[in-house]
Amino acid sequence: MEFASVVVIGAGQAGLSAAYHLKRLGIDHVVSDANPAPGGAWQHRWESLSVGKLNKIFDLPGMRQPEMDPREPSRDAVPRYFAEFERAHDLDVRRPVRVASVEYADEDERGDLIVATAAGSWRTRAIINATGTWNNPLLPHYPGADTFRGRQLHTRDYTRLEDFRGQRVAIVGGGISGVQLLEEISRVTDTLWYTRREPVFTDGEFTPETTGRDTIEKVTAAVEAGLPSGSIVGYTGLGWTDYTIAARDRGVLVRRPMFTAIEPDGVREADGSFTPVDVILWATGFRADIAHLDPLFLVNELGGIRMTGTEVWGEPRVHLIGFGPSQSTVGANRAGRDAARALGRYLAERTQNAPANMK
Repeated sequence: MEFASVVVIGAGQAGLSAAYHLKRLGIDHVVSDANPAPGGAWQHRWESLSVGKLNKIFDLPGMRQPEMDPREPSRDAVPRYFAEFERAHDLDVRRPVRVASVEYADEDERGDLIVATAAGSWRTRAIINATGTWNNPLLPHYPGADTFRGRQLHTRDYTRLEDFRGQRVAIVGGGISGVQLLEEISRVTDTLWYTRREPVFTDGEFTPETTGRDTIEKVTAAVEAGLPSGSIVGYTGLGWTDYTIAARDRGVLVRRPMFTAIEPDGVREADGSFTPVDVILWATGFRADIAHLDPLFLVNELGGIRMTGTEVWGEPRVHLIGFGPSQSTVGANRAGRDAARALGRYLAERTQNAPANMK
């Protein structure tokens, strides 16, 4: 079993930020990443999601991102930047290594943790969890879904436009991905757009100095109260971007109330009528990918995790980043820095208070 003072789980934007700041502070650490290559979830995005369609991607700490061709697929451009960051800062990233569980090494409330993987285990003083959401898609349990004779898939399964040509596609979800895919798929086939609530469109571009600050305050209040935090779009609404304007101008940005049931050849509408469809594309978002933390019993009776900053409330050994208020790329950067600094203080205090023969 290896030892590291801190284990960072995940090497997306948040995890790389944490590793960078831990290294600057001289804290020995290791990064575990389940992906086969650098780039976090970006390497799995659909091919047509070009750089020009992205919300702003913030620089990783200490390295400005290069000029990116707005026509290049983001799944190529962003991972290339992340890989260069890892090389430039000589980060110790182990991959592909998926963490199976994190457990307490003993009953000491300030004792070590055990991070278990199929490739071996680490004993550690603390963890920074930066696993994001990509591997935990939210698929609603809908009446009749198992009877559907067509194809059902989630946003994370979408790869290319041509797979839908000539098929009637029901797109479910009122977030950014849902609207992006609605605009794209509607170019080659008949599409229908369903959401639980009427989408809210806002004027102006999302910026961390305006909308971002207000959003972070709302999400922070939720996690500090121990409540489950929703998606960023749930707090900000949808902006009038190039793709939303294009969908509106072509007459496809027409929302239908959520259907009431799925039948073998289509969906039963809210008004009782039947609509045949060939494909149901669930653009219903993701949840935090934290099942490996279940042995730590962090989730409360409300289904949330109470936090103070990046630290789980009452558990200074566990920090969650890219989670709650730090879901955005700028938030992930700052959260990585804050978690590293907090653990620097925690480890120094732990060493100071340890018995002389254990220092």
